[in-house]
Amino acid sequence: MEPDLAAAYERCRALHRRHGRTYYLATRLLPAWKRPHVHALYGFTRHADEIVDSTDALPPAARARALRDWSDRFVAGLHGSPVDDPLLPAVLHTIRTFDLDRADFAAFLHSMAMDLEIAEYEDYGDLLEYMEGSAAVIGTMMLPILDPADPALAREPARQLGLAFQLTNFIRDIGEDLDRGRVYLPQRDLRAFGLSTADLRLAAQRGTASTAIRELVRYEITRARAHYAAAAPGVTMLAPTSQACIRAAYHLYGGILDEVERADCDVFARRATVPNRRRLLVAARCLLTPAGRPVAAPSAPPVPQAAG
Repeated sequence: MEPDLAAAYERCRALHRRHGRTYYLATRLLPAWKRPHVHALYGFTRHADEIVDSTDALPPAARARALRDWSDRFVAGLHGSPVDDPLLPAVLHTIRTFDLDRADFAAFLHSMAMDLEIAEYEDYGDLLEYMEGSAAVIGTMMLPILDPADPALAREPARQLGLAFQLTNFIRDIGEDLDRGRVYLPQRDLRAFGLSTADLRLAAQRGTASTAIRELVRYEITRARAHYAAAAPGVTMLAPTSQACIRAAYHLYGGILDEVERADCDVFARRATVPNRRRLLVAARCLLTPAGRPVAAPSAPPVPQAAG
């Protein structure tokens, strides 16, 4: 591998290790030759997210311009132009190696641009439109690397797993997103529980959630677990050497919801994280689980109608 390309892959790996601890641990269960390509996809999504969220000192217009400039370099690279960037060579190499669908990357970048324009979503249908580009397509980007026996059949479970992971993050990170001026939980859901964005901000300032907020969080957990249940059949569709990785990611992200519930759904008191000992036990158990064994999906009754 050429030095510049190797350095780009290493840059992506470092981003993944620093910012995606749960997924990074799961990725270590993949065959060694597949891991750099997963790091590359994580690096792509993380860097775009950093342009949007880690440059708060810049006004939205400047961040939008930075995202557009980086996206233009990426598109130029797709068309064969030389790319002067610390991580894009790895991303482009992964895309070419697995013939990944370019439309997934365009959809992702579109959702990142939405974060600079849209601060809240009226209902879950509106949020799903955003999550299609920010989460569902990441599942489909990954599929060729994970090598399912029937890619068409595995596509929808992969999309559902992306949605499950992102909704898990939205539930856990309500306070962090408020700091960025965003509320991802649908406004209709807030109103159904007698809440407003102002109530969320007050709870964040106090460091504790009200009873109504806890009930809202429980409602959203039910919705997230429905996505996990829809994703579960997809794990055994993957190549045997890919199943331990996604099985572990499935249980570790789902474990975040367990931790939220263990804290009585108070997402403002502390950030819900899966303890390291449990993370390692889950990874070891998934590595030892025979390929083809069905994933035990979380209990996912139909999402109830919100009160009100």
